[in-house]
Amino acid sequence: MAANGVPNIALNDGNTIPQLGFGVFQIPPKEAAQAVVKALEIGYRHVDTAEMYGNEAEVGQAVRASGLDRGEVFVTSKLNNGFHRPDDALRAFESTLQELKFDYLDLFLIHWPLPTRYDGDFVSTWKTLEEFRRDGRVRSIGVSNFQVSHLERLAAEAEVMPAVNQIEAHPYFGNEEVRAYGQAHNIITEAWSPIARGKVLDDPTIIDIAEEMGRSPAQVVLRWHIQRGDVVFPKSTTPKRIEENFRIFDFELDGATMDRITCLDQGEAGRQGPNPDTFDYVPG
Repeated sequence: MAANGVPNIALNDGNTIPQLGFGVFQIPPKEAAQAVVKALEIGYRHVDTAEMYGNEAEVGQAVRASGLDRGEVFVTSKLNNGFHRPDDALRAFESTLQELKFDYLDLFLIHWPLPTRYDGDFVSTWKTLEEFRRDGRVRSIGVSNFQVSHLERLAAEAEVMPAVNQIEAHPYFGNEEVRAYGQAHNIITEAWSPIARGKVLDDPTIIDIAEEMGRSPAQVVLRWHIQRGDVVFPKSTTPKRIEENFRIFDFELDGATMDRITCLDQGEAGRQGPNPDTFDYVPG
């Protein structure tokens, strides 16, 4: 447990990751720096960004403005979909470091597997990330939105297994098959869209539990993730909500309550984002 009360989870490469982070997806650059500074003031020590989000520079700016030592803040970014070929991935990674003005990243992910693009060759992309890890410019490497079949290909063809797999996961879509594969192969699950883009916050079951416990619906759902072992990074630009989302380590959900939330799973019908088996968007 870190001094800020957030558990650190061991990764399969010997490093650790704070279980709670701050996300900046869809936060405009002008607002991102201010939001990250506020999150760091509150106690967050983990920030999740991506090339595709367009706010890497502001994340780096916020880390420097916080007055914290670089080594105190765990920062993740992700490879943009247009740069999967090895030479492109190299240039994109160097651009990420330049935008952040960092010498290294804590974690770098392939954002999407894109199995219908680049001849389905995400393995060569992954091997390029292995090179980044070997030369020390990134401490840990992982993937995002990889299905079991994609992970099995990496297990068969690559030297290093991902430290994490960042996937859509929330009470309406537990993504249990992918999570189970990760648990069996020591790959930590990171949950994006942890509150189903806000939809789960209006669920009667979640509201009832929140009222019973004197907590907000968001706190209840985030606590459910924490107790499942997920790494989670809610996002907000509202200081009150940024702080509220951080205050989830002073209460627990009992087993029956955890089950009530887990039973909200709607399977594939609950998915809010695209299916990784068919998603092939590349920014123009």
